Formats: sequence, structure tokens, C-alpha cells
Amino acid sequence: MVVSDNHKAHGLNRAAEAGIPTAVFPFIDFEERAEHDLAMAAKLERHEVDLVVLAGYMMLVTPAFLDRFPYKVINLHPSLLPAFPGGSPIEDTMEYGARVTGVTVHYVDEGADTGPIILQEAVEIKYNDTVQSLRERIHEVEHRLLPRAIELIAAGRVSFDEENPRRV
Repeated sequence: MVVSDNHKAHGLNRAAEAGIPTAVFPFIDFEERAEHDLAMAAKLERHEVDLVVLAGYMMLVTPAFLDRFPYKVINLHPSLLPAFPGGSPIEDTMEYGARVTGVTVHYVDEGADTGPIILQEAVEIKYNDTVQSLRERIHEVEHRLLPRAIELIAAGRVSFDEENPRRV
């Protein structure tokens, strides 16, 4: 199932074309953020979703949502976390003058890009890179790394270190 807060999200069209159910939950339809997230959670539960993948979802999910899917929500982020969290990591990385960035797939917790890391891959920042050229190379890595993380989770090959739950 593909769920979005934006009825124009590209993923909704791709899902519909593939016969995958979709739903849209615009924030404006809800008085409180937790109410919005609980409505999304209920819809996902009705479809018996085993894993929630946030890809391009630019909002923090509330504890109310996370409580419904403990350790079942992952996110894709275009930097090597914990460096450059938040909404503009590619621009922030280039402005800082970093020489290497990358992609991180991590579990979602209540913080902003602070959950335990599942997979990471580095991407070199070339001297002549623009935000757009770097974004394109990062997308190539994202398209490889996210499916790999999902495959590992589905195969039961991802677990938390009992002595340090930050380590996956």
C-alpha cells in the first residue's frame, strides 16, 4: 500500500498503475497531527502492512504512529547520518564543503533522523558537483540501498544488538 499526505505524490500514480492500493491523508483534514497519524496507521493496519517505508515523506511521524508499528518504520535519508539530518541535507552538505556524503537507511524513532542505522553507502562529492548533479548520484544509490534494506528485513537478517540497541 502507498500512503501520502500529498495527492500529487508521484508514488501514488506508480502504485495505482501497478494495482497497489493507495490512500491520501492531507494534513488539512485533521485538527491534530496525532489524529492524522493514527488515521494513517489504522489504514495501514487494515491492509496488514508489516513494514512502513518513509521515502520522500518530509514530516516526523508522531509517537502515536510509531507505537502502532514498533521497529517496523524505516526511512531513507540522503546523507551519512548522523551528519546533516533534516530537510535539506544535500544543500547543507555542499554548503559545508564536505567531500563525501551518502545515503542512510535507518529505523525511525521520535527524533529527526536519529534512529538506528540499517545500511549506509558513501557518495563522493566531486569538485564540479552542483546540488542537482549530486542529487542525481545520490538517487542512484537510494534506488539500490532502500530495496536492499527491505530485502534484508524481509529475510529476517536485520536485528538489534542486545548490548547496544543503536547497533543493527
